[in-house]
Parts: sequence; C-alpha cells; structure tokens
Amino acid sequence: MILNTLEWGAGDRTAVLIHGMMGDSRSWWEIGPVLAERGYRVIAVDLPGHGRSPRHPDGDLESFAAAVLQSVTAGPALAMGHSLGGSVLAAAVSRLRPERAVYVETPFGPGRVHLDAAAFAAELEEARAARTVENLRRDRSWWSEQDVAVEAEAAKLFDVATTVSLHAGRVGGPDNTPPLVAPSLVIRADPSRYISQEAGETMRARGFEVRSVAGAGHSVWYGMHTEFMAALDGWA
Repeated sequence: MILNTLEWGAGDRTAVLIHGMMGDSRSWWEIGPVLAERGYRVIAVDLPGHGRSPRHPDGDLESFAAAVLQSVTAGPALAMGHSLGGSVLAAAVSRLRPERAVYVETPFGPGRVHLDAAAFAAELEEARAARTVENLRRDRSWWSEQDVAVEAEAAKLFDVATTVSLHAGRVGGPDNTPPLVAPSLVIRADPSRYISQEAGETMRARGFEVRSVAGAGHSVWYGMHTEFMAALDGWA
C-alpha cells in the first residue's frame, strides 16, 4: 500500500514523521517546517485509515509497517513516531534503518489480553464524534487554533474499522518494544497516561534516552512547541 504523504523542505537529510491514532500527516504542521529549516526533507505519512491514505479494515501492525516502508526511502537521518505512529515505527525500524529514532508518548509492552472488537469500535466512534472544534477548544485550551482545526478535520477522515483490525491483531501479542538499531529517544509528557515514570526508567535501563515535557498533553508539541523542540535538542 502506498500512503499519502505531506512534505516540507528539500534538504539532503530526510526526516520521516508518523502521526498518532485519529490524526494524520497535518499533525506535524508546526514541526515539519522547523525541521525543513534545519536542512531536512521532511516526509509525514498518513497511516492506513487516516487522512487521505486508503482504508485497511483487515490490517495489522506488520501491514502498517510495510505500508510505511513502501512509501518512504529507507535510511532517513531521523524517524519520529507519535503514539500509534511510534508503535508502527517500532515494527518498521529494523528495516527502515534510521540514523536516529524518536518515540513520542508511545506505550511499549505486550499486546492486550482481550479486545472486544464491537465495544472498541463503539468507543472509537464516540471519540471521533466528540472530536469537534468546539470540544477541542474547551478540553484542550492550551492548543492553538491550527492545532484544533487540524485534529478536528483528521477525525472526520479517520476509519474506525481499520484501527479495530489493527488492535485486534495485537491481542495477546508480543512485546512491541523496538530494538535499538539506532540511537533512540523517548519523549513523554509529565505526567503521562501512557508512559509512567517507572516505564520511563525501564526504557532508560534498556538503553533508550528518555526526556519529559512537564505539563504537556499526549500530543506533546501542541501548545508547547518550544518545550518539545527543546526535548529534541541534539536529536533533530
């Protein structure tokens, strides 16, 4: 599957950006141009069932990773994935072979013991319906208007069946912690619902650098662009 992509810059180094669940390539609207100014050709993908990429209602984590590998050139200087995008990057990293890898608010560990597909689909449908401009303005008051507009529009394009299939494939699955094929950084919010301090210490003990952004939300850079770029210092 060839994914839709959004690009910034034309530098001689490549950065690959992979968004999180219910987002799309435009989630990087503020990060992409900054990396381009630093000399990167930035390629942000729309994952299957997100943005303007095809639906994939029988997909799994491996097929998501394969789609990324088919859509970008291997060996980028930087690969960065957020949440779900970090899990996809973890599955692809040994073949993508980035010089540096960054995982943002990505929980690693074994797959779920049980997934009720119908209940999960209903949960996603409810979350998608609630992701309106009005609700995002109210619930994420620190986000910019562009953050709100991008995420509300991405929710309209989000395919629930694709994500249900993806997660059903991970029920009882193996630990998805990525191999250290390149220097790897974990960026977490502090506090984080997805990466506890203890989980961060575990990642650090396994050879990852771990940095936290105090007061950030799950989409760490939204409303905290300066702090997020500071957490990337030396990596991008």
